[in-house]
Amino acid sequence: MLTQERYKNILDFLDERDAATVSQLAELIGTSESTIRRDLTALDRDGRLRKVYGGATAITRTEGALEDEVNVRDVQMAQEKELIAEYAAGLINNDDFIYIDSGTTTARFIDHIGSTKATFVTNGVIHAQKLLSKGLRAYMIGGRIKTVTASVVGAEGIRNLLKFNFTKSFLGTNGIDITAGFTTPDSEEAMMKSRAIEKSFAVFVLADHSKFRKVYPVTFAELKKCCIVTDKLPYGGFSDKTIIREVTK
Repeated sequence: MLTQERYKNILDFLDERDAATVSQLAELIGTSESTIRRDLTALDRDGRLRKVYGGATAITRTEGALEDEVNVRDVQMAQEKELIAEYAAGLINNDDFIYIDSGTTTARFIDHIGSTKATFVTNGVIHAQKLLSKGLRAYMIGGRIKTVTASVVGAEGIRNLLKFNFTKSFLGTNGIDITAGFTTPDSEEAMMKSRAIEKSFAVFVLADHSKFRKVYPVTFAELKKCCIVTDKLPYGGFSDKTIIREVTK
């Protein structure tokens, strides 16, 4: 097996398990423990994992403030997002007053909403269009529109949001970390999410497994503030910090 293939297998395993021993990795890859130790040393030197006595642990990735356009993010982890969205739609009751955050998974969530008497509020332009096309009772938060995420943010948006009291909120996130909590690249987006959480009885963050162990510049909530709906239960103690609902096929 080529060196780069071994590196990929090691990092993929750590991404799923958070930690691994040298013997585990040697058995997984089918190579000697001495080769694995050299690989771990090289990957640690490159900052791609943390080498510890007898093995290695995954590291949290710190991301920048730039975001991909909505159409780019929408096709990433598409199958996982569909699973999460379908499950989340089943949490809606007829008497709910619901906030739907902007984001690609929350947009798919609307696609799965059936006939209901629930009322919806959103800061997502695409989300409002979807709610309208389905004939659902809905309100759109007014304020400045952020082009990249097609969402309403800013002081005016927050003033409008604070008028409401929600039974449930469904939010998106860019990163989830045990220490940093739920994070996003933009401070105005973070403020909208934080205020929605404050005004909600129950909060569900819809996030595929690629969001775990990533940290973006702005924290909008601690893990304990929200229930996470994801496609794969992460290792590393996340389930000790909050409720996680794993959705499988």
